[in-house]
Amino acid sequence: MANTYTQIFYHIVFSTKNRVRCINKERQDDLYGYIWGIHKNLNCHLYRIGGVEDHVHILTSIHPTVALADYIESVKTGSTSWIRREDVFRDWPGWQDGYAAFTASFAEKDALIEYIKRQEEHHQTVSFLEEYQAHLEQAGIAYDPKYLA
Repeated sequence: MANTYTQIFYHIVFSTKNRVRCINKERQDDLYGYIWGIHKNLNCHLYRIGGVEDHVHILTSIHPTVALADYIESVKTGSTSWIRREDVFRDWPGWQDGYAAFTASFAEKDALIEYIKRQEEHHQTVSFLEEYQAHLEQAGIAYDPKYLA
């Protein structure tokens, strides 16, 4: 076959180191725009990015030549360099070492986009830790709670 066809949606979640609440609303869109640029440079498609002061959700499909771990490293290191260079967020600790990545179906795409859009509203009643654990459990991923604290 002459072409490669993929349709793999990733719902990716990661937080600031120690979940420091430093991603302020005033510059949040600037961060998201910078991450969108990273996607563009990697030939990936960003469907939606959103979050709150201590974490980010991304719905993306990555180019077939890009490994998920390499994609995450590019997003985290690139955005951290930009944040520090431009002094975007006060007391920026960096991103947490790990991340969660879940595959999603085409049928789930629109609901995930809406879910990511409503992060601020969602986190009025649900903490990041509760949300993260729920995603892991829903995906059937075994985890050690000591790494979530």
